[in-house]
Amino acid sequence: MFGQNSTPLFEYDLKVCGEGGAVAGVDEAGRGSFAGPLVTAAVVFDYARFHSGMCRSLLSGLHDSKKLTAPARSRLYPLIIRCSNQVSIAISSNVSIDDNGMHRTNLSDLERCIRLLSPCPELVLVDGYGLPDGSPRHRAVKGGDSLSACIAAASVIAKVTRDRLMSRMHLLYPVYGFANHFGYGTKAHRDAIAYHGFSPLHRRSFRTDSIFREPDGAPRGKQAGKKRSRRP
Repeated sequence: MFGQNSTPLFEYDLKVCGEGGAVAGVDEAGRGSFAGPLVTAAVVFDYARFHSGMCRSLLSGLHDSKKLTAPARSRLYPLIIRCSNQVSIAISSNVSIDDNGMHRTNLSDLERCIRLLSPCPELVLVDGYGLPDGSPRHRAVKGGDSLSACIAAASVIAKVTRDRLMSRMHLLYPVYGFANHFGYGTKAHRDAIAYHGFSPLHRRSFRTDSIFREPDGAPRGKQAGKKRSRRP
């Protein structure tokens, strides 16, 4: 029914919702990053619309964003928006993550994205996590971004949105190279933090002490002899 690469993902959604039903997928990007926001997205596909064939062709190749190249994600981004019934996005800053913790922030934003959908489909698929009691009805799907088309679509929306935000932040803090690694813990990013210290975008609550150590355990760079403190 769909493109060869994306067929299993769409078949999963059709199996759980029926060919005429609507289903929402929710996923996030940026959990493991040293800097920048957490971005969460929800995407609703109404599979009654897919019988026209247009969306089937446009979304050929849809997959978990981590398994796609950056050009492939950028190509799919507007097509997902075009083929979806609804898209919602929630963004939490690094300050919010430090204040509330990553896991709590993640669960809150997953729920927030669901509540932003109006109307919300009866079936909502959440990648990985079951949400707390009192949250909208949903189904947690372990590894959902590799199983479900709507979760994979949400992962693409979240990832592209976050990468674009971090590319803008690169203009404010070019010494960290955010446009290249988007805040993740690459060697170049670790070296930049060790030399320049933290920027206002860095997550102070993350356990990153090890990046300021030489192989023999001695402090290195401008962080040597410094005490890390939380924001005032």
